[in-house]
Amino acid sequence: MTKNSIGLIELSSIAAGYEVADAMLKAAEVEIILSRSICSGKYMVLIGGDVAAVSAAVQSGGITGRGSIVDVFIIPNVHPAVFPAIAGTSKVDLLQALGIIESFSVASLIEAADAAVKSANVQLIELRLAMALGGKAFVTLTGEVAAVRAAVDAGAAVVASKGLLVNKVVIPQPRKELLSEIV
Repeated sequence: MTKNSIGLIELSSIAAGYEVADAMLKAAEVEIILSRSICSGKYMVLIGGDVAAVSAAVQSGGITGRGSIVDVFIIPNVHPAVFPAIAGTSKVDLLQALGIIESFSVASLIEAADAAVKSANVQLIELRLAMALGGKAFVTLTGEVAAVRAAVDAGAAVVASKGLLVNKVVIPQPRKELLSEIV
């Protein structure tokens, strides 16, 4: 299966989350990347596949989950660096400038990470998605200072456009000990 597109529905109900996941899988040939309860009693369903299949699945899930939807997205041509960052498997040997974007929603944060990595020459370190975070999410990234500033600004603009930005930070010369705290 071609996985060049991802879609996510974030819900306020765990029961609705299971129902939406089922509807999405029945609507099109997509693969579940993550489907789980997240902090503050929410549920997220993240799927991958080709653009048409993901669009059809998200549309079906949106109809099924209406009334419980917190946030939703479809990202066609998602940057490949997003997948290891979600899985927490990105390898970073040298921490250059450190950028952090923090959001009130999982969906807007994944969109922000994709926008950030597409906007500048940076490396995504990790996307932390609402587990033990009170329903919030954040992304960490590294690179040269100017690139990190540009990437953080691009990603934060996506989150801010939805009114869900908690904070954004760029640390030009972080201490090397921070790397072990991030991954």
